Formats: sequence, C-alpha cells, structure tokens
Amino acid sequence: MGADGGTAHAFSSGGAHRLYRHGHSPVHALPPHTKLAAVFAFVVVVVSTPREAMWAFAAYAVLLAVVASVARVPAGFLLKRLLIEVPFVAFAVLMPFVAQGERVDVLGMSLSVNGLWGAWNVLAKGTLGVAASVLLASTTELRELLLGLQRLKLPPLLVQIASFMIRYGDVITDEMRRMRIARESRGFEARGIRHWGVLAKSAGALFIRSYERGERVHLAMVSRGYAGSMPVIDEVTATRAQWSYALALPCAAFAVCLLGWVL
Repeated sequence: MGADGGTAHAFSSGGAHRLYRHGHSPVHALPPHTKLAAVFAFVVVVVSTPREAMWAFAAYAVLLAVVASVARVPAGFLLKRLLIEVPFVAFAVLMPFVAQGERVDVLGMSLSVNGLWGAWNVLAKGTLGVAASVLLASTTELRELLLGLQRLKLPPLLVQIASFMIRYGDVITDEMRRMRIARESRGFEARGIRHWGVLAKSAGALFIRSYERGERVHLAMVSRGYAGSMPVIDEVTATRAQWSYALALPCAAFAVCLLGWVL
C-alpha cells in the first residue's frame, strides 16, 4: 500500500482526535448521538437564558463541572482548550467602549451600560457553549461523532463534507510539518520580510501538493468501491436509560432557565 493508499485508509478508518481524552467513564460510554443531542439542547437553553440572571450562568458552570468530574476530565485540560475563544473575549472587551446608550463610570472610564451587558452576555454564553463542546470532543472519538451525526439523520452529504474536512485537515497539517522540517534542515529560518518570498512559495507548493493528494485519494477510494456515499459499518443505538442519562444535563439546565425567567 502506497502513501495515497495509506491516506485513504486513514480517511476511511478515522481515529482519536487531539481533543479526545481516552477514558472509561460513564460519559465516554454513552452513544455519540445522545451526547450530541444533549450538548445541542444545553447550548440552546443557555442561549435562551436572560442575561440579567447571572446566578443561572453560575449554575450552568456547576453542571458542566459535574459532567467533567464524572467524565474524569481535569480542569487544566478543559481550561487549556477554552483558549480557543480568546478572539470572542477580545470582541467582548471592546463592546463597552463602542456601544451607544447610557454611560457609567468604571475605574475612571466611561462605559456603555448596554455594552457591559452585551459583553457579559457574549462571555458567559460563549464560554459555556465552548466548554460543553470541549467536553463532548474530549469524551467522544472523531469517528463516533460522525456516526452520531448519521444516527441523528443529518443530511448524508453534510456528514461526508464534515468527515473529509476534519480528516483531511490532519493530512494538510502533517504536510506542513514535513515542509517546515525540510526548510529547517536546509538552514532556513524566517526572520523578517525578506523571507516572505520563501514562505509564499511554500504556501503555493502546499496548495499544489494538497490538490494532487486529494485527486489521488479520491482515485484510491473509487478503486475500493466508493460511489458517492460512505458505508454505515456500525449501527449505533441507545437505550432509554442512556438517553435519560445523557439528557439529564439539558433537563437540569432547562429548569434553571425557567427559574431565570421567573425570578
């Protein structure tokens, strides 16, 4: 089997993603489509919560902490992967300065009241949503996530696009790593604008290699019987008890949300 055959095998078999944390907890054991449905429902509930109910968001954080504890996901592991939301944090920090409306002085700075509420709304709901997604990714392998999407009757074409996008991203990343090692082995080190030409040529070479690799992978898949749809190898099912266990999180969050609107 050549390099392209190996790549096609990697596309078809899948594996543990970098976000995945191997474990044998009750959360790991849940069928993937139940976890996907639970996380989606939880995020919808969080987004539906009024921003003024600050205590509700603290309660959501406690619920996620309980899930992380049951899943045996360390706090450091979770917090490190929450750094992905830094751009949203930067956007939220700017909102009190640029928003219009009533102003209030905070530490000698004139800030918009609506901007402060908006910043809190983005930070609270965004952080909770990202944390729930990280917990899902850290307890579910990539191949299981795709099977879960199939089980939830997501359009097959969208599932295939997601599958190829995620898995081929690893191929591109590996190709970039090999090109970087090749440059460094020849003594190249980007130190200024005069080296941009070399980096631009590397980007062009990466595009050409990726395009050619994609064609070869497609031919390898067609030679193995691919006809426009991925075969369903494992039929994932869930019992009523597993659904109840998975939906405990969004149900508890829904109760908190109702109290947030009432109180």
